Amino acid sequence: MNFEYSDTCKEYLKRVRAFMDAYVYPNEKTYAEQLAAMGGNRWQVVPVIEELKEKAKAEGLWNLFLPDSEEGAGLSNADYAPLAEEMGRVGWASEVFNCSAPDTGNMEVLARYGTKEQQDTWLRPLLDGRIRSAFLMTEPAVASSDATNIECSIKREGDEYVINGRKWWSSGAGDPRCAVYIVMGKSDPDAETYRQQSMILVPADADGIRIVRHLPVFGYDDAPHGHMEIVLDNVRVPASNMLLGEGRGFEIAQGRLGPGRIHHCMRTIGAAERALELMVKRLMSREAFGKPVIKHSIWEHRIARARIDIEQSRLLTLKAAWMMDTVGNKAARGEIAMIKVAAPNMALSVIDDAIQAHGGAGVSADTPLAYTYAGIRTLRLADGPDEVHERTIARLEMKRWLNEG
Repeated sequence: MNFEYSDTCKEYLKRVRAFMDAYVYPNEKTYAEQLAAMGGNRWQVVPVIEELKEKAKAEGLWNLFLPDSEEGAGLSNADYAPLAEEMGRVGWASEVFNCSAPDTGNMEVLARYGTKEQQDTWLRPLLDGRIRSAFLMTEPAVASSDATNIECSIKREGDEYVINGRKWWSSGAGDPRCAVYIVMGKSDPDAETYRQQSMILVPADADGIRIVRHLPVFGYDDAPHGHMEIVLDNVRVPASNMLLGEGRGFEIAQGRLGPGRIHHCMRTIGAAERALELMVKRLMSREAFGKPVIKHSIWEHRIARARIDIEQSRLLTLKAAWMMDTVGNKAARGEIAMIKVAAPNMALSVIDDAIQAHGGAGVSADTPLAYTYAGIRTLRLADGPDEVHERTIARLEMKRWLNEG
């Protein structure tokens, strides 16, 4: 593997950094003020996001995540990784470039598996940033870490499918621009285990959809994005809304979750870098017991460990991205699983030290640290909990030695 960034990557990285410096960091306060000004109705579009999206689009910094497409920059996973890292330094920045979850994964599903009709109806406006989307997979009544447990039913009736079930942690469903859900459910309980599930497109305004509540994360509502619990009660959609075909839900899930997982890891490294930067600046600015706090040996140790851990995670992320580009997502599943466990745990450690360095300010809203910690903590559950990925890693390791034996 060549660890040098390609010339294309360097050029885009330079442009993304310049955009972040010129427009994103200076507007962090504006974003918070505009959201706060909404008062009790926070489920609205934040104006500054829409303004910055137009600027990013005008500068050609749009849909950077989408490889091999005339709609995007045509970047490889390895080229995109450093760009996503930069975006991850500010929680809402990726949306400005139309590179935020769950839209990125949903767009990849539509681009890879959608029919022309489905692409014209949903992919086109998603690529343009005119609508947003949600991915409905997890359910409150079952252990969804094993997706074969999913009970939401998708039944064919004539030229329609009827959907019944309850989903939760449907991220993005609170956004007023959310126009479509990709729903995973059981279409044939009698089929072999991994052919029972299907994925289907459901308009967010379809009859029978009810948003029961939004689910805060450690008290944060994540408005206007949100994480919703949703009931689907006899929701009817045309049969043409089925993705790829009945029984192919797991096939689509594997195609979707590989890139989605590594995108999360890329952004997580950026969040850790930002936390380290804030930690060092804070420690340099304060004195305790007669000398700058940064001169106390415990902080030298923590800063050193943070830098080591960030670099290790970055290298593993780049390796996984490189393997996805060269040998495919399936062959890279071990590396994807490893970084999905390593990156969030690394970032939580770095952010926790940064919070400690800030004292009381670290747990307040005066810095982004507390909110970032809450968000990153969910990544140890999102797209599969640590234990599921560790199971994959362990089984691949055992298989290797079994074959050698």
